Amino acid sequence: MPLPTAAITAGSLIGGWQVARRTGVRPLGGVVLAAGGAVAAREWRRRTSPAVTAGLVATYVAAFGLSHPLAKRIGAWPSVLAVSAITAAAAYVASDRHSG
Repeated sequence: MPLPTAAITAGSLIGGWQVARRTGVRPLGGVVLAAGGAVAAREWRRRTSPAVTAGLVATYVAAFGLSHPLAKRIGAWPSVLAVSAITAAAAYVASDRHSG
């Protein structure tokens, strides 16, 4: 059964933020983020074209980067949830729905 990359990406964005926030160790949150991104990228590489994989990886990285300035405008939780939802939707549309 294929791994649900939408759940992996959303979970690792939210989980990475929570690990960093609760431990006070930002690099530890980065480990969660990187691990989730690596698992998702492996699945995308197996299921999709190199161009789609690159686009999804770019979306994931951009979501992480965008969450920081967005948090200053709308708050941390809303920001992380918003970028996680967008990333999950992109993963589902470009990869997951085709592999089920």
